[in-house]
Amino acid sequence: MTLGNSMLIPILPRMESELGITAFQASLTITIFSITAAISIPILGYLSDRFSRKSIIVPALILYGLGGLLAGVAAAWFNGAYMWIMVGRALQGIGAAGTAPIAMALTGDLFKGGEQSKVLGIVEASNGFGKVLSPIVGSLLALLVWYGPFWGFPVFVLISVLLTAFFVKEKKKKKEAPPVGKYIKGLFSVFKHEGRWLFTAYLAGATCLFTLFGILFYLSDTLETQYNIDGVLKGSILAIPLLFMMTTSLTTGSKIGKDLKRMKKVIIIGFLLMTISFATLVFFTRLVPFIAILAISSIGTGLVLPCLNSLITGSVGAARRGFVTSLYGSVRFLGVAAGPPIFEALMNWTRTGMFLTTAGLTLVVGLLCMLLIHVKNQKKSNDDSETNTLFKKLQLTTE
Repeated sequence: MTLGNSMLIPILPRMESELGITAFQASLTITIFSITAAISIPILGYLSDRFSRKSIIVPALILYGLGGLLAGVAAAWFNGAYMWIMVGRALQGIGAAGTAPIAMALTGDLFKGGEQSKVLGIVEASNGFGKVLSPIVGSLLALLVWYGPFWGFPVFVLISVLLTAFFVKEKKKKKEAPPVGKYIKGLFSVFKHEGRWLFTAYLAGATCLFTLFGILFYLSDTLETQYNIDGVLKGSILAIPLLFMMTTSLTTGSKIGKDLKRMKKVIIIGFLLMTISFATLVFFTRLVPFIAILAISSIGTGLVLPCLNSLITGSVGAARRGFVTSLYGSVRFLGVAAGPPIFEALMNWTRTGMFLTTAGLTLVVGLLCMLLIHVKNQKKSNDDSETNTLFKKLQLTTE
């Protein structure tokens, strides 16, 4: 999933010149992918609850690969290539909707308690590892031809389909999926009782991805226009903040266990680091100190995301987990979609205003997390029934 956007970040300026499009139009290749994914994720999440996780993941991966193939063919041989690339990117977005969000629900099905948090940390670190590799891979493929990254998608998809088909073993469902009406009624009940903190967590996840991809878009443009850095070196520089995020995610997931108080504290600390970093970036224009300060925000993001994954995945039983985690995936994608075009507008406004606005946003969201997520003393329980979710067992309240 992460290859879908991060691998294209290094080639956006080249795409502008080759296709004769504006920077805004180039950024829409990121946006269209994310918006179609955001729309499709809840639908595929429901279907994964009703049928099985693998029956959604495998076809979704194939569609993802076909979308990349269409975009690559269009860039190579079609007149009016931009519109066909956008169609291919839309198909990729639909396919991406059935990858990582469903994998998160599958993790929730297969692992419990502290082990679940650890594996979700690995999932988020894998997400980050994809972001680390993808600018470098995208830059390497672009050395062959600028649209090379589009041709890379089917190759990665083929590997992923084979691994998923042969090595992922799902647990058999103990009972039939509920009818649509009963399923929706159950979802309304979930959001009625746990909606305040759940929507706050959704907002926090979207904010992390919005700021991450917005800053990467800004950095990609700056490296090319101000420093004349492109190719593999550019991809490697873009990977630095992502490497910090990945490492932090892996460590966070292994340490938080199922301690909800600790998760909340880590989330607040993460947003505080992001706020300090973005506010401080106003004073740094030279590349090396800029990257060093930016890495602090990446550490903050790496602290926040694994905690959010554990909170949200554990909030409901397996019968509705696919939808709840998928909705979380949707708002994350909306954050990704909004990042490049909004940061493009902010860049045209003022650099100082861009960073201070971003710092203000992370501060407000951090405060919302502090105020709206309340955790009481935890009680141990092994019951994992549908009516007794992780948060009822651990007495998470939203008073």
